[in-house]
Amino acid sequence: MGKKLLSIIVPAYNEQEAAPIFYETVKGIESQMPSVDIEYLFIDDGSKDNTLQVLRDLNAKDERVHYVSFSRNFGKEAGIFAGLQNAKGDYVVIMDADLQDPPALLPEMLGYLESGEYQCVATRRVDRKGEPPIRSWFARRFYKLMNKISDADIVDGARDYQMMTRRVVNAILDMGEYNRFSKGIFGWVGFKRKWLEFENVERVAGETKWSFWKLFIYALDGIEAFSTAPLMIASILGTIMCLVAFIFILIIIVRTLVFGDPTSGWPSMVCIILLVSGVQMLCLGIQGQYLAKTYLETKSRPKYLVQEEKLGEDK
Repeated sequence: MGKKLLSIIVPAYNEQEAAPIFYETVKGIESQMPSVDIEYLFIDDGSKDNTLQVLRDLNAKDERVHYVSFSRNFGKEAGIFAGLQNAKGDYVVIMDADLQDPPALLPEMLGYLESGEYQCVATRRVDRKGEPPIRSWFARRFYKLMNKISDADIVDGARDYQMMTRRVVNAILDMGEYNRFSKGIFGWVGFKRKWLEFENVERVAGETKWSFWKLFIYALDGIEAFSTAPLMIASILGTIMCLVAFIFILIIIVRTLVFGDPTSGWPSMVCIILLVSGVQMLCLGIQGQYLAKTYLETKSRPKYLVQEEKLGEDK
């Protein structure tokens, strides 16, 4: 019986500097995993730099290096999905090209899966050194909020860096939704999971593609993907504002009957109108976001389009 195959999925966007370093670094620890054969699967997410040519060169040097290049930038979620779709391994691991996911953990992760006790080995950062304090604060609040309002089990500091058995990969692929939030999907599918912790690591090269605003939008997408709590909040706000409006109507009627002054206090009335209108717009916006997600799902557009690919032969 031959060796099992480990597929290393690497989503990459403008990583011309980091990709060769990543390959050489992981190649350097292959000897610590003698029980498996290895394939590298890079997903070029429509990079605007020389990433695609770098991947071509790596493929020419090592036939185990495969790649899929998108026609444009579809986002990391599409990259992860494409990697899982095209990975042939019995074990599959997702890693960032910038080496912020320590390759040194790979032998330990593989050992846990080969023991048969776990179906997935996930990782989490125990600190956020080097990040702006406000970004770290919002990240921690996000994880706490998600675990309270959704069924997804998302650990604080969780990374996309995790190694899975083929059974887990197939379960994730069965979730064919267009609007994907991988951290939530990984937690939602369940299976017995082992967590490994590591300290934050700086990028080996290049610049981060995640601004605070992009992370904020990503967090909102995650909440909408795994919770209907915002819709409930909108309903509660609407109910509260109706009660407040009714109370104010009673106050106005009593004040008019007692003091005979129905026209005074118009500035406060304007403020109340603006407040109620703002709450209405907020609630409509929340509902609109869910409706937009539903609209995108029903269009059944592909999650990504391929411009060029070089994949290995099926064995």
